Amino acid sequence: MMNNSGEPAVRARGLRVVRGGRTVLDSLDFDLHHGQVTGLLGPSGCGKSTLMRAIAGTQARVSGTLDVLGSPAGTAPLRARVGYVTQAPSIYDDLSARQNLDYYASVLDPSLSRAERADQVARALAEVDLEDHAEQLTGNLSGGQRSRVSLAIALLGSPELLVLDEPTVGLDPVLRRDLWNLFHRLADERGTTLLVSSHVMDEAERCRRLLLMRAGRVLADDTPEELRRRTGSATVEDAFLRLVDAEKEAEKEAGRNAAKEPRNEKGTGAGNPGTPAARGDQPGNDPAPHRTPDAGGTAQ
Repeated sequence: MMNNSGEPAVRARGLRVVRGGRTVLDSLDFDLHHGQVTGLLGPSGCGKSTLMRAIAGTQARVSGTLDVLGSPAGTAPLRARVGYVTQAPSIYDDLSARQNLDYYASVLDPSLSRAERADQVARALAEVDLEDHAEQLTGNLSGGQRSRVSLAIALLGSPELLVLDEPTVGLDPVLRRDLWNLFHRLADERGTTLLVSSHVMDEAERCRRLLLMRAGRVLADDTPEELRRRTGSATVEDAFLRLVDAEKEAEKEAGRNAAKEPRNEKGTGAGNPGTPAARGDQPGNDPAPHRTPDAGGTAQ
């Protein structure tokens, strides 16, 4: 059953991922609302896939708060409620498309009868337009067809949240249009929440809301219309470029100001960030507490 409460489908506060000494996600705060198609857009390497893995519960070394459908991300109750499609198709090449779906349907819900599984599989194949290729070995399918098999697997069981990492890559314009129509139909008719990533900015116009990312941070969280309006841009791509340029200029200005500041050579007092006075570590001046992965409602 879809959740129609006032709580967001996904809630992130201070979400952070550090890998190999590099900050991949830098203290993200955002909400994803129920029954909405949200686009996750940004250049390659900005952290989109890492964020999606965190929401799906497969990303290690996540800190901060990340609640999904009312539970901490990655916990057991979410397994049948969240569908996740990776960039690389997670399918068995030596099975047909139908056999792949039948296998995953049995794993997702072992209580289903053979007839119930067959119904779910047939529906999912129809939704991604793979009925004519259902009996072919997936190893013999094209790249776009294999991606659609992965998407069909994610649709099994009518999940409440779909996390789709660049699901339209390699598809022709007609199939791309049909999949976007499917995404909106799932949101409008079933109340499904969808997070769809892309680095193709023209797909942003198909989303109800957008998260624009750059360098591990959320650059904007708004509707396409509002982004265009507040940046005075004709397209979301132009709006994104203006936001990036503004952020780069702010970073340069911060660097120039830092270079002008006098340095305290004695290493004492508030002018030196390495001292207790500057860090706020003096007795009675403890830093604000942070939620850890052990705290309730935090990322796993």
